[in-house]
Amino acid sequence: MQLKEIINKLDLEILNEADLDTQVKGCYIGDLLSNVMAKAKEGDLWVTIQGHQNIIAVALLADAAAVIVAEDSEVDEKSLQRAKEKEVNLLRSELSAYELAQIFNKMGV
Repeated sequence: MQLKEIINKLDLEILNEADLDTQVKGCYIGDLLSNVMAKAKEGDLWVTIQGHQNIIAVALLADAAAVIVAEDSEVDEKSLQRAKEKEVNLLRSELSAYELAQIFNKMGV
């Protein structure tokens, strides 16, 4: 499924748009950056409540399709700037990670 389809279905806020045509292959949910680096797979959506600039570096290392900041958590300006510089899809949702996981499961993500 393309990222833009997921964005539209879930009405996600786009904080930075890099490539919305990218294919989403799965999902990883976690806030411990070392776990994300070790376990997230290429093409995964990464759901976190973190909003600091390190999420952009981890998303690049994991080759994530996008980072979704859950629970309408704050994303700092440095993160937004890094996402633009490094061309990382950065999104936000008011839903919790659990709620997003349920929806992704129903969508076959």
